[in-house]
Amino acid sequence: QVQLVESGGGLAQPGGSLRLSCAASRSIFTIYTMGWYRRAPGKQRELVADITDRGSTHYADSVKGRFTISMHNAQNTVYLQMSSLKPEDTAVYYCNVVILGPRTFWGQGTQVTVSS
Repeated sequence: QVQLVESGGGLAQPGGSLRLSCAASRSIFTIYTMGWYRRAPGKQRELVADITDRGSTHYADSVKGRFTISMHNAQNTVYLQMSSLKPEDTAVYYCNVVILGPRTFWGQGTQVTVSS
């Protein structure tokens, strides 16, 4: 079992920045991907960005050029740097990891609110 612990959410003004972090509870030797999803009120969960163990990244069109995902393999940690935030980025953000199996694990979610 893998537990994912997220941090870094909170309140930001439009145009501001936040950095989300997600750390796995134990060492994982066979990560396929780590990523971030979000669920806005009244909407389905959507992929924000993910990154493979080799560093290949993928972004939702709505966040391209504003968000950057990165992963520290040795620490089994994934980050999401969010800049130029918009009110429509308001959502609960969930960390995700896919490992050998494949097996998928989710974090508990962290709230991001963008408002003036």
